[in-house]
Amino acid sequence: MPHYRFRIQQRDPSGTSELGTDFSDDNAAWEELAKVSGDLIGSIARHLAQNESWQIELLDEASKPKFRISLAADTLDK
Repeated sequence: MPHYRFRIQQRDPSGTSELGTDFSDDNAAWEELAKVSGDLIGSIARHLAQNESWQIELLDEASKPKFRISLAADTLDK
């Protein structure tokens, strides 16, 4: 069974955390990434400051990003 790692990054690289798990295939891994992101994103958005970002990546066994979901709060000049 392939091993994947979730990598969550907030604000800057020093706020990065990782958690490893096994999934049967890429589709199962994507479904879990989407579910976890959906569970977290409301809370993250409520606490995200202007010009900050948040992302969660799913890394494969070689530590290469396979999937990424991002949220950015950008201030746009008029």
